[in-house]
Amino acid sequence: MRILLVGATGRLGAVVGRTLTERGHDLVTVGRGGGDVRCDITDPEALDALWARVGSVDAVVSAAGDVAYAPFEELERAAYVRSFEGKVLAQIDLVRTGLAHVAPNGSFTLITGVLSRDPIATGAAAAMANGAVEAFVRAAAREIAPRRINVVSPSVFTESLVEYGSLFPGYESVDLADVARAYVKSVEGAATGEVIELP
Repeated sequence: MRILLVGATGRLGAVVGRTLTERGHDLVTVGRGGGDVRCDITDPEALDALWARVGSVDAVVSAAGDVAYAPFEELERAAYVRSFEGKVLAQIDLVRTGLAHVAPNGSFTLITGVLSRDPIATGAAAAMANGAVEAFVRAAAREIAPRRINVVSPSVFTESLVEYGSLFPGYESVDLADVARAYVKSVEGAATGEVIELP
């Protein structure tokens, strides 16, 4: 398949990209600061330019999303707006603008995380964003068929425990290789409207 991978230069995106390439897929990598195409998916004009350059693909994979973390008392309205725009609206726009460019039997795979179902202190904005994306995926799956759409929802990455482990006390971590396999399940499988939770 020809796959558009957004967030390709990030920690998760790099592993997902390597996994999909090893499985024989042809990737077009997208990132804010690197990749085959540079694009900030929070910018609608940049998204239009991205599709004009990329053309048609068989699948779209997102490993990108920016949210704010802070104690609830410190999260001002702007932090929620930034989190919504950075993780929710950006991924919705990726799907919305991509429909005309994805093959009729193609798919979209988005990203959320454990905080939608098991929130942490400082994670209210992230929980809000993740929950919104998951609700969107369930609803969109009913309307975009035969194209499919799923979302991967991992716990904290094992490879990120040094930086973020203290925020997730007692949480079971997940290896990036396992998260990448969830993307493979979404891209190559038959499911739609699923929230693929890890672990």
